[in-house]
Amino acid sequence: MSDDDAPYLLALYEPDIAQNAGAIMRTCACFGVEAAIIEPAGFRIADNRFRRAGMDYLSGIRIASHDSWAKFETWRIESQRRLVLLTTSGETNLWDFAFARGDVILVGRESAGVPKSVSEAADTRVRIPICPPLRSLNVGVAATIAIAEALRQIGQLPQAEAGVSKSAPAL
Repeated sequence: MSDDDAPYLLALYEPDIAQNAGAIMRTCACFGVEAAIIEPAGFRIADNRFRRAGMDYLSGIRIASHDSWAKFETWRIESQRRLVLLTTSGETNLWDFAFARGDVILVGRESAGVPKSVSEAADTRVRIPICPPLRSLNVGVAATIAIAEALRQIGQLPQAEAGVSKSAPAL
């Protein structure tokens, strides 16, 4: 898949849990979304935990690696792509936000989110509303919800293939 084919890019800011990052990459592959990891990460791409969570789906996706936030931000600005940050402190509700093809959806570190400078660089900060007093979703779950909503808005959700069951078998 090339950048021109993918409607969105999901970027992980300094991810620190290999299993979450691998699962997010698998989600990106399943939904046809490009992915990027902004270093430093708390693991290597060759990490067995990352590979196990991503399974064989990792071969179906191009994962761009940016050595630093500064290098990622330079690439993003040159690419003229809008940055949408998922954050518990976002001022815009996910369901009220209008995604546009080419947006970069950014998720922060599982342990710390993103620093203030990264949050301020975002074109918009979006939150997924959850039941109080709970604080946040798992970063992989939040990324999946945002990707699905973004793809739904532009009519790009994957469709079931002919001959593939659309429902689970009865137990």
